[in-house]
Parts: sequence; structure tokens; C-alpha cells
Amino acid sequence: MQGDLFGGPSEGSAAQRLPLAARMRPRTLDEYVGQEHLLGPGLPTRTAILEGSLGSVILWAPPGCGKTTLAHLIGRHRGARVEVRSAVTTGVADIREIAKRAEQTQRLEGRPTLLVLDEIHHFNRTQQDSLLGYLEDGTFELVGVTTESPYFVLAPALLSRARVLVLQPLTDGAIEELVRRAMEDSERGLGGRRLSIASDALRHLVACANGDARLALNALEAASLQVADGGEVTLALVEQVLQKPALRYDQQGDYHYDTISAFIKSVRGSDADAALHYLARMLAAGEDPRFIARRLIILASEDIGNADPQGLVVAVAAAQAVERVGMPEGRIVLAQATTYLASAAKSNASYLALEAAVRDVESLPLTPIPVHLRNAPVKGYKELGYGKDYLYPHDFPGHYVEQTYMPEGSWNVPYYRPSQEGYEARIRERRKTRGQPTDP
Repeated sequence: MQGDLFGGPSEGSAAQRLPLAARMRPRTLDEYVGQEHLLGPGLPTRTAILEGSLGSVILWAPPGCGKTTLAHLIGRHRGARVEVRSAVTTGVADIREIAKRAEQTQRLEGRPTLLVLDEIHHFNRTQQDSLLGYLEDGTFELVGVTTESPYFVLAPALLSRARVLVLQPLTDGAIEELVRRAMEDSERGLGGRRLSIASDALRHLVACANGDARLALNALEAASLQVADGGEVTLALVEQVLQKPALRYDQQGDYHYDTISAFIKSVRGSDADAALHYLARMLAAGEDPRFIARRLIILASEDIGNADPQGLVVAVAAAQAVERVGMPEGRIVLAQATTYLASAAKSNASYLALEAAVRDVESLPLTPIPVHLRNAPVKGYKELGYGKDYLYPHDFPGHYVEQTYMPEGSWNVPYYRPSQEGYEARIRERRKTRGQPTDP
């Protein structure tokens, strides 16, 4: 299949038969919404696209945030003949045919060819290898499009020939802008019908889109078909189309903060069921799962700490897994982390220890660091006695030797007072056997 997203069959009456999301595709970089981290004014990627010098790239992003549109814009500014293929239905023989046509186009027209390969993660190693020679000698350039991490699904040899561009989910503001554009555009959108959309319907549509412009525009179009010209798209219509009721949840308002507060306090209070309830509320309302994961990491250190050191490992692994697998599967990862942390032994001793140490540092004179603890990287420092008489703990039984570490001063130690919960009880006993204080 060959095509130009911006002309030919897509013009005139044929365009009106396309879905709204297809009709509203940006035709220029100036119309393109989102990805400011790559396409902001003056940034290298934008400049390279405009100059037609970007080369081969892999576009990695969630659905509906403009990968395919950006691929066509790259081809347009390159002045290239664009061939669009899906990796699901394309084989090595097809790649050879594309290469032949690319050589002919270059010879007869002096134009390069750009292969836009959708779902490139479906290419096996042999199919990926079939691209390498053509990319190496410039027969054609490649824009690979994928929702999967290219670092796991693509061969290193291919990644060395195509730069990875990571696209981000569209923000709520970007989705709202695209919806308003579609409502107002008389040529390609719904502007000719003079429709309006209720503010609560727009908020719900944006929240449910979760960064997916295609989903938002498809839902808008479906709702608009049930409204007479000059009418209003209501919340009830949007709910009906999305099959998802509006929840009382504003990601910038009080309810957002109340819900995450209740969630964290439920985990801290070891009530896994309540924590899951608030987790479900947040996920149903379209809360950013990365925000939830970050809060769990903080909780794992602040409220669980050394009572169960594995808690931090679980929280960090969950955050990484959510980034890697995305939604909706990421909610399963969040549920596992939530139930583990809620069920874990609790201690805030590490948090309180740091707070106590900070109070001392901020309120008491800072005395010199003991000479035997100082670094002596050069001879002159050694002559001043730096590092002298330091006792290396691994040279002693039990890998411990008593020596002074705290600088002189009236410090309010011990800062760290291990609880008797979970693993921290073992830490407490170890400190006792070494004569280290555990209580004031």
C-alpha cells in the first residue's frame, strides 16, 4: 500500500468519508500538537525534520499520540516518496520489492524513498536483518513505528542505523486543544454543524482519552452523530459512547489530593482492601499510573523502611514495570505493589532519623570531620595526618571495630532508633550487641 496522508485520495468528498481522527491529522509541523520535548522551536529534531536531514528513526510511543502522523510529516519535509507498510503483513520479499522501486525512483525522479513501517516490533530477526543493507547504502530511509520498547524488540544492528525518538502521551491540554479544533474546523472537522460541547462532557472526554488523541476524536464523532446541527454534545452522550461514567475526580483539584492521601494512609495503615479501593478510583478516573508508582516508592522508604527492605525493591520494580508495559496491564503491577506494601511490617525510623540529623545540622555548629576519617589522595594530606589511625572494619572479627565516627559536638544522638518490627528488630539486636545505642 502506498499513500500520501496529505493529498490525493484524501482530498475532496473522499476525505469526508474518513473518520474524524483521520480527517483532523495535522498537515504541517505547525499544526502538530504535543511532543514539545522533540519538536519545540529551535530543537535539533524539529530542525532536522524541516531541513529533510533527519535520517532513519524509530518512533516509540503509546497509541494515539501522533506517531504515524509524524512519520508522514518527516516524509513530506524530506521530499520523499512514502511507502507505508505494516510489519504484520510485510515479509523479506516485500522489502526487496520496495528497494527496487526506491532505486528506480531515485534514478528516474531523483527522489528518495521513505519506508514507514508500522508495528515494526512484529518483525523477527531475519526480517530486521533484511533492512540493514538498504539502510546502510541509502536505498531507502526508515521510520519504524512501535508501541513496544525498541531496546527489547529490535536488534542492536538495526538500532545502530536508526535513532530512537521517544514520544510522550499527549497531555490533557493537548487533547482538549485537538477536540476544540475538531469542533471548530469547518473544512475537515465538525465546524460546519455549529455544535458545542458541555464543559463537563469535554473534561470527561479528555480524562478518558488518557493521552490518546484518536480515542478522543473517535468518541467525539460518535457522540456528535446523535446531536442535531446546532446542538450540544452533553456529558450523558459522552458517557454513553465511552461506556464509562464520569467520576468526581480532578487531577489538579482537591479530590485528586484527597484520593491519593487516602490511598497512602491506607497503605501506611496496613489496610490492603482500602488501599485497593482508592487505587481503583484513581485508575478509573485516568490518574497517571507513574504518579501513583512514585508515591509508592516514597512510602516504601518513609513508612516501611528497614522493617522490610524488600518493600523499596518492590516499589521501584513496580515503577519500572509500569513504564515498560504501560496501561491497562500496568494496573496489575500497581495492585501487586500496593498489596505487598500494605501487608509489610512498618517503620518510619529511617525517616525520623534523617529529620533528627537535619535538625542538628541546621541548628548546631558544624565541627570539623575527624582527621582519621578524612580522605588522603595525595602525599601532602597524609603528612597532615589525614586518614591516620583509621581502623578498617573488614580487618576485624565480625567486620566491626569500635572507633569514633561522629565529629565532636553536642549532637542529639542516636538519630536512628530501630523499631521492633520486621527485619528492623534484627538490626536493633545487632546494634545492641555492638554497644550501639538504640534509644535515647
